Amino acid sequence: MDRDLYQRTTKNLARGRSGRLSIAAALAFLVAIGPAFGQAILEGERFHPVAAKQGMVATSHTLATEVALDVLRDGGNAVDAAVTAGFALAVTQPRSGNIGGGGFMLISRGDGSEPEAIDYREKAPAGATEAMFQDESGNVVRNRSRFTHLAAGVPGTVAGLALALERHGTISLKQALTPAIKLAREGFIVPQRFTEGLEQARGRLERWPATLKTFYKEDGSAWQPGERFRQPELADTLQRIADNGVKGFYEGITAELIADEMARHGGLITLEDLKDYRPEVRTPVHGTYRGYDIFSMSPPSSGGTHIVQILNILEGFPMADFGHNSANAIHHMAEAMKLAYADRSEYLGDTDYVDVPLEGLTSKGYAEELGKTIDPGKARPASDINPGQPAAYESPETTHFSVVDKWGNAVSNTYTINFSYGSGITVKGAGFLLNNEMDDFSAKPGVPNAYGLVGGEANKVEPGKRMLSSMSPTIVKKDGKNVLVTGSPGGSRIITTTLQVILNVVDHGMNIQTAVSAPRMHHQWLPDEIRIEQGISPDTIRLLEERGHKVVRNSAMGAIQSIMIDEDGVLYGGADPRRSTSSAMGY
Repeated sequence: MDRDLYQRTTKNLARGRSGRLSIAAALAFLVAIGPAFGQAILEGERFHPVAAKQGMVATSHTLATEVALDVLRDGGNAVDAAVTAGFALAVTQPRSGNIGGGGFMLISRGDGSEPEAIDYREKAPAGATEAMFQDESGNVVRNRSRFTHLAAGVPGTVAGLALALERHGTISLKQALTPAIKLAREGFIVPQRFTEGLEQARGRLERWPATLKTFYKEDGSAWQPGERFRQPELADTLQRIADNGVKGFYEGITAELIADEMARHGGLITLEDLKDYRPEVRTPVHGTYRGYDIFSMSPPSSGGTHIVQILNILEGFPMADFGHNSANAIHHMAEAMKLAYADRSEYLGDTDYVDVPLEGLTSKGYAEELGKTIDPGKARPASDINPGQPAAYESPETTHFSVVDKWGNAVSNTYTINFSYGSGITVKGAGFLLNNEMDDFSAKPGVPNAYGLVGGEANKVEPGKRMLSSMSPTIVKKDGKNVLVTGSPGGSRIITTTLQVILNVVDHGMNIQTAVSAPRMHHQWLPDEIRIEQGISPDTIRLLEERGHKVVRNSAMGAIQSIMIDEDGVLYGGADPRRSTSSAMGY
């Protein structure tokens, strides 16, 4: 980024060049919320990032941030720290951190080489069929893909993290697992969010004896803030991985426990499915926006494709002149989002199984044509928008973390078990939850999934196929150097959350903590409504409604963990206050 932008985005830092940010950011966020919230941010820059020189970690849980930062202090690189954080989050944040799910990692080395993507998304078992979530009449059975053993895809997290370490790490898998094993064996002090999550999900978690035993006390009550929570079975599972590598999960005792769990309840994952699982190294999606290089996740994630597509469309409009979260800015963002999500419904899927017109969807020419359809003064009804014609073919409870080391290496990682606590099913004897990622397939083309996303033939269920995702680990570069590392949870809202942080930094000149904390909006074509967080001016809402938009205020969106690097190599961490356990730490 240019010097003027960095002077604007890093001014008024209230702290030194090292520190942490978590609950303080949340309190600041709550105090600042009000009708003039967006304007106050731009004038006062009241949200201050953590600054450091040697290394920075931003995760959704303080304990994971701490153990990852310890790795950096001990001479490990960003991949070492990221893998350590990934396993630690599987212990401290079981509602989303996981070894029973999957995700995507984007790695960009500090030497200016092209970024690399590791796809460790879950896969459909070999026994999966296109109509497995439909009844005899062809109607979708709503909860079959969500809260049964059929909902689980073959987990990819263990294999994916291990592959990242093998390709780019400097420590052993056993070393990366040591903090997580200790946290599981010795326990950790429960925060308020942990207790609240267990109480909120009780109705579907207590159905399963292994889940009740693992996550609640003997009398069935939830662990309370300040109490120590231990997970001995999970510690044993992690120790088997430490002792035997990935075979300690995909073969042997753990694999047998998973297969037995499936066999008892009509699930499909077999020993062969587990043994055959492999993560894939992929080329990230690449685009440009106002002189910056945008790298993000390629299919089977739709995230990178549509972040680039929406940025391409918005590049044709003066977003900075419109002003942050003005009616003009939100209108144009919403119209661009509609167009991208319409295309998502038609074209996106696992490129190992279907042809995705990636080059066409991310081309500047296609974006220019789409941009011409946007009326600056009037909303276009979603019913009038169909998937476009690109060129020829070539959760809400997810968690994201970002890491940068002293050599400039950057890691952006997003992984999930889909819903909060996934399927709610704990593998008996293994101590971890199974994902319900099979719901991310099109149970029936044209029928929305749990997030209201409509899918087509490209994302139908097929054996061994990876389901479509919105996860969008993203790294922005300028002149070959990493300048922004970001990504978010949030189901269908991951794409738009990540997009808005990029816009806030590039177009609106915000520092990274302000960019992360600012109120967000979202449109996904169907349903035809702009979803906003608290903090958008009532006058702005009125102007949007006058243009024909339906505006709905809803709960907070995403929990984006981000790091910005200035031209002097100073690292700035922004932890999202929407998740009270989030933290950014550097040294």
